[in-house]
Amino acid sequence: MTAAPQLLTDPFLQLPTANSVRVVWFTEFVGKKHTVAYGENLQQIAKATTTKLSRTREDQKSRVGQQTQDGQVYQQPTKRDVWRHEAEVTELTPGVRVNYRVTSEREDGAAISSDVFTLAAKPEPGTPLKILLTSDHQLKPMTAANLQKVVETVGRVDAVWFAGDLINVSDRASEWFDDNRGNALFPGLQGRAKYEMQHDGVKVTYTGGQIIQHAPMYSCIGNHEVMGRFARKNSLNNEFDDTFPRAVAQKLYSGKSLIDNSFNTTTYEEILTLPQSKTGGKKYYAVSFGDVRLIALYITNMWRTPKLDEKYPGRYQEADKDLDNPENWGYGQIIYEPIAQGSTQYNWLVAELNSPEFQQAKYKVVMFHHPPHTLGDNIVPAYTDPVQIIDRNQQDKITSVRYEYPHNADYIIRDVVPLLEAANVQLVFYGHSHLWNRFISSEGMHFLETSNVGNTYGAAWGDRKREVPTGYQEKYVALGDPNGLEPVVPSIAPLLGDDGKPMPFLASNNITVFSIFDTATGKISSYLFDTRKPDSEVMKFDEFQLR
Repeated sequence: MTAAPQLLTDPFLQLPTANSVRVVWFTEFVGKKHTVAYGENLQQIAKATTTKLSRTREDQKSRVGQQTQDGQVYQQPTKRDVWRHEAEVTELTPGVRVNYRVTSEREDGAAISSDVFTLAAKPEPGTPLKILLTSDHQLKPMTAANLQKVVETVGRVDAVWFAGDLINVSDRASEWFDDNRGNALFPGLQGRAKYEMQHDGVKVTYTGGQIIQHAPMYSCIGNHEVMGRFARKNSLNNEFDDTFPRAVAQKLYSGKSLIDNSFNTTTYEEILTLPQSKTGGKKYYAVSFGDVRLIALYITNMWRTPKLDEKYPGRYQEADKDLDNPENWGYGQIIYEPIAQGSTQYNWLVAELNSPEFQQAKYKVVMFHHPPHTLGDNIVPAYTDPVQIIDRNQQDKITSVRYEYPHNADYIIRDVVPLLEAANVQLVFYGHSHLWNRFISSEGMHFLETSNVGNTYGAAWGDRKREVPTGYQEKYVALGDPNGLEPVVPSIAPLLGDDGKPMPFLASNNITVFSIFDTATGKISSYLFDTRKPDSEVMKFDEFQLR
């Protein structure tokens, strides 16, 4: 007997307009008919368009199906067929929620339907909204608990803003859909996760929250959405780590595909339907949503290890073993999309900040992945193109390759932030360092990093220093915010450090954090939940108001 058909995800909402919204879902069969039934009695029908994801694979590190250990089923990257279905539901009235359900029919005529959810058109200005601010899920341990507590605490949100790093390895299908540890991206955001956490012998299973079935998600690209040179390595992890500068690829791989031989965001772009800009497509865009104008930028670079142990391509140097083979160099922390003054993205940003849509919005928010201000480790070195320094001996043999990052050439601080200040942006929202901290500029612009969702890598505060090189031309900052702002102590209930003093951050592998933007009041509230105490209350620990 053939198994009954299954949906790989629940439906979720994308790209609402004044009178329509897209409904998207995935299956592992191409099928012959995929529809959305909607309206009061589900009598109206919208037909879906089906496309196949082109780069989704599984490999020896996947945790999917029967594979619970490395290499049990997959010994190398292996294509996995996933189909995406998208239907546009039209003739909606702003402010009116409508029931909907999706149905997919397999080639043999067997069909499967989702539960009934609700959808709505894009909210008009003046509509009070609650927006979830999140980032860096990456299948981390506390994420399902985090999303479950969002729904239990604030009910249905109206949108999700996701500041990058949705998954770890973008082309690994199971990280999006069905990792067997129960904490893939879509299950967490759809209340279908099954992630077990254990404390003091008590086992709790968290399901995540039913969020994106009812609310559209807007995201930006983080470093984990970027894949490296295609099919050159023996695992998807290694392929992810193998991003390569376009300029070098043009020389080394003349006549071959530049995308395949440098880096790409293909799977991310194929999975999500996002607003688009003329020059950036889905990679950077602006959208109006209720009283907010949201700008999403492509500001992220290649994460490389800060270690100087010479085994791997690092932030500051190449591995000794690869000195004679530039094809294996990492080229430092490559910036994927230029944002420096005069670049295409920068010029687009200038035009957007001068647009009527932006200038007339009550709230002006900019979202990107890389932090302009943080106590986290990933802000050092400066966000600038690596300056390569090659040392040779008398025989002209390369003896070292290292990289410097001039602090005064940080593109975010030097070029982007002054633009945003001048344009009266109220909030800059970002992720990347897996902690919660916030800052206020002298002009009153708020900076919020609320990425301690599933785990943390700590804060450079007190006795805990960043790993930075010494003896380089530049001085790399080991403590605090290298860009000169003091972190703000949470306004309601800060955690206390070992010295009994309030800490201006939250970095924990036990306490998870989420933040909600309430457009009715202009307030952004941050909440924490201690997973060590499954019966404890969610606690609001910080709140601030946009001017």
